[in-house]
Amino acid sequence: MKPIIHLCAAALLLGSLPAQALEMLPGLWEFSSDNIEVDGTQMPGMAEMLEQMKGLPPEQKKMMEDMLAAQGVELGSGGVRMCLSEAQVKSRELPFQDEPGCSQKLVEQTDNLWKFSFECPDAKGHGETQLISEREVVSTIESDYRVGTQQGSSRMQSRGKWLGTDCGTLKPRK
Repeated sequence: MKPIIHLCAAALLLGSLPAQALEMLPGLWEFSSDNIEVDGTQMPGMAEMLEQMKGLPPEQKKMMEDMLAAQGVELGSGGVRMCLSEAQVKSRELPFQDEPGCSQKLVEQTDNLWKFSFECPDAKGHGETQLISEREVVSTIESDYRVGTQQGSSRMQSRGKWLGTDCGTLKPRK
């Protein structure tokens, strides 16, 4: 389950890539992934994962929430939420810049589409993020991963929607 959580987090974070002509609005965003495939097997979507979280013992649920919080995200009603600052939106940086050993490359950029590749110690792949409007993004990521001696591939589609300017207690990821 741990590799899937990391892949979900990566996909959701990649959903935060802004495009050139349009810009995402800063503030609270909710990202969901309903088309997740790992090693050719369809995985539960975000709604199913959120429902499973409700059934976890309190200590396990807290552990999962703490792990997400450490990545700057929290559980929402339809996915995971993150706060994007104005500086993050304007920076147009790929989200792996602060992950040790990770590198990224922008392959192609148009007014509303970014195509990119990335390589980290335990995963490499490519994807694209399309800015539908300043309030909606759609991302697709394909990757090959390695966890210990286990290797595999994944494909994930995610969607992000802007909820508003107020992030509440959630702080932008630094």
